[in-house]
Amino acid sequence: MTAGENLTIAVPRGALMGETLDLLERLDVDVAEVRSNERKLLFAESRIVTMRPSDVPTYVERGAADIGITGKDVLLEQSEREVYELLDLGYGRCRMIVAAREGDDAMGESLRRLGTVRVATKYPRVAAAHFGATGRQAEIVEVKGSVELAPLTGLADAIVDLTATGRTLDENRLEEREEIVVCTARLIANPVVHKLKAAALDSLVERMREATCA
Repeated sequence: MTAGENLTIAVPRGALMGETLDLLERLDVDVAEVRSNERKLLFAESRIVTMRPSDVPTYVERGAADIGITGKDVLLEQSEREVYELLDLGYGRCRMIVAAREGDDAMGESLRRLGTVRVATKYPRVAAAHFGATGRQAEIVEVKGSVELAPLTGLADAIVDLTATGRTLDENRLEEREEIVVCTARLIANPVVHKLKAAALDSLVERMREATCA
């Protein structure tokens, strides 16, 4: 970050990285080295550290980074993390949904016959909370890889996952049944840093808000 702010930022690799670096450039942060070196993770001069989006809250909570950017889906799944969510950055928009096989009602049949539905997901906490809030008992099956495979093989009746365009669902003959939440990139901060560097953080949030609205 800028010398005046003196903040170390955790930048997510993957789908959010490009737009995050674009945002930092609009804040006059030099990200050329980050763009040109895909393997390097720590950039001391620009105070940037790059990592998987799911690791950002851990690094920020523990103080290894002062602030970070990650998706709302990560924050919902890791709700126990002691971090402050400061700003909805607006980009990286996708939706957390429930989806099932086209042309059948496996979810409904399981609920009627067994009183429970089997749901495969990378987001077990989000899935459990959603089905619990809607009064349905669910057996949550956590998977790490392609969750779309679960209904096709009979592992689960439905999935809870992110979708942006719906293309992956179509390609696997799945269809959306319910929307849980809309997710975008969020700026988070370490609680201690939030107090000790309040002026710097306030300035950064205002600049980011202006940059994302421009």
